[in-house]
Amino acid sequence: MLKKSLAVAVSLGLLGAAALVPAHANDLGRVKYVLLISVDGLHALDVANYVAANKNSALAQLSSHAITYSNAKTPANSDSFPGLMALTTGGSPNSTGLFYDVSYSRDIYDPANTSCSGQPGNTMVFDETIDAYNANNVSLNVISPAALPRYKDASGTCSPLYPHNAIHTNTIFEVAKANGGHTAWADKHPAYEWLNGPSGTGVDDLYTPEITNAGGFDNTVSVVCTAQNDYLKVNGIINEISGLTHDGKSGPGVPMIFGMNFQAVSVGQKIAVNNKAGLCTTDTDPTINKQPGGYVDGSGTPTPVLSYALKSVDTALGSMVTALKNQGIYDSTLFIVSAKHGQSPINPAKVNKPGHFADLVAALPDGKTNPAAIAIANANACSTGSCGFVQDDDIALIWLQDQTQAQSVANYLNANAKALFIDEVMAGSELTLKFNSPLTDSRVPDIIVQPNFGTIYTTSSAKNAEHGGFSYSDTNVGLLVSNPVIQSQTVSTPVATSQVAASILQALGINPNQLQAVTKEGTQVLPFLFNQQACILDWAETAYPGLFSPAGSATTQVASPYTYRYYPATNSYVGFSSADNHVYFKGSNGLLQDEGSISAWTGKAGC
Repeated sequence: MLKKSLAVAVSLGLLGAAALVPAHANDLGRVKYVLLISVDGLHALDVANYVAANKNSALAQLSSHAITYSNAKTPANSDSFPGLMALTTGGSPNSTGLFYDVSYSRDIYDPANTSCSGQPGNTMVFDETIDAYNANNVSLNVISPAALPRYKDASGTCSPLYPHNAIHTNTIFEVAKANGGHTAWADKHPAYEWLNGPSGTGVDDLYTPEITNAGGFDNTVSVVCTAQNDYLKVNGIINEISGLTHDGKSGPGVPMIFGMNFQAVSVGQKIAVNNKAGLCTTDTDPTINKQPGGYVDGSGTPTPVLSYALKSVDTALGSMVTALKNQGIYDSTLFIVSAKHGQSPINPAKVNKPGHFADLVAALPDGKTNPAAIAIANANACSTGSCGFVQDDDIALIWLQDQTQAQSVANYLNANAKALFIDEVMAGSELTLKFNSPLTDSRVPDIIVQPNFGTIYTTSSAKNAEHGGFSYSDTNVGLLVSNPVIQSQTVSTPVATSQVAASILQALGINPNQLQAVTKEGTQVLPFLFNQQACILDWAETAYPGLFSPAGSATTQVASPYTYRYYPATNSYVGFSSADNHVYFKGSNGLLQDEGSISAWTGKAGC
């Protein structure tokens, strides 16, 4: 009877009638491009406050047709590497294998150890110090192989460990290319070439103007110079929207997936005094020059320095929106704004900078004699080789030379928690509740120390905030997903930024399970963004191009109880009936076929 009803509907022309209306407001089946923006440091609170105070801003415009996820969290270790990896792989360090841009691995060697001889174990440094520089200490924006740690590759050869060799999982860029797409990204260090993924070729147009020249000028001493560095990348995005390469040369067209990071907000949050030494010669506005950065209060009211950074980013976002509209692709672009990490603390009254973690341990009454304290001191003093490492910001990560000492060291730290400003010590079985075991995973720290909220393990007078830890201010970041077809709403359901990667592929009609981390960790798409029916239909266009083509040509329509798409080029219909929740297909032969339940196709399509 159901088949007969649908056949009658077809014969009467109900399927394909011009009077029918789109099925769902959030039908993202027409998305061809994804523009992903990381505004490093941007909290969910910053987004809410800025949009409320700036009704005509670009951020407000984007949010007017976006889902704003106000309870989005980064991976618990909220540093730039794991934060961006979440957005672009769909995974955490358990899958990707990277905890920090400067960390440690028990299976690599010092850069000078070109034969990979002796006991493995060394710091794994992927920051500005691995760049190639000219005589004036200006980065050439490429990596110097001689500065890289060494490892034994698959053939047993002692080779430089490039960042893309260090990541264990593929990226959205590799998946996009495997599906015929063109890709681009811009970021703050050449070390971000890990975005290429293990293949080393995921990003077609990678642009990494160094923001912090080792031994040279550091743009981050000033929010103005930082914003200027950001705008190098913004100009690259504008060129790419026009189908060019980032430097304005002839290109292959608009990238399927592209984007960049902004650094100005992060600097505006952290900096104690903007342009304190006057090194940024273009930073002359007396309202921000040599003025304090960060927030005025615990409610997230920005100082003028941070306000400048937020406005700079918003202006840039506006220029991207304009460029997309001028090219006629705004409607077919999914525009995502989020952050690799937050920043802690927001409230300036909470700032506590007692010193570096290992120094605090050494200053304890038995800090020079207790075996546990000595183990930390030895790891901290290790400059090269297999003797461990201590990394700290508003977190402390400890790799011990002797891993059998982990529990005794953790016990010692817990006993001295008050003096060391410790909130939580993670080791042993507690550590493995969240991370892989350090006994089997060469990258995982033996001990992770989360300090009391507001504590930064530093004595630096240059910064009053940091990131990298597990606190709410570190991990609760802004996230909005925008497209003109999306009905504006704010979702307070907890979500992870790793869900962005899965959602990007889903929006492009690509199965998110092509991401290895998504499969390994079971990462889901963001809630409320897709309707299941549109997801299946989008997938069908990719999976069965001979039946449903050209892809993106058909509009989802409704003639109750049916939701369907019609493809004139192949004279084919595909759709659903709400009467039995089954999928139906009618081809050029005129035969109506029941293809089974929607739930069965959901799994096949990865929806």
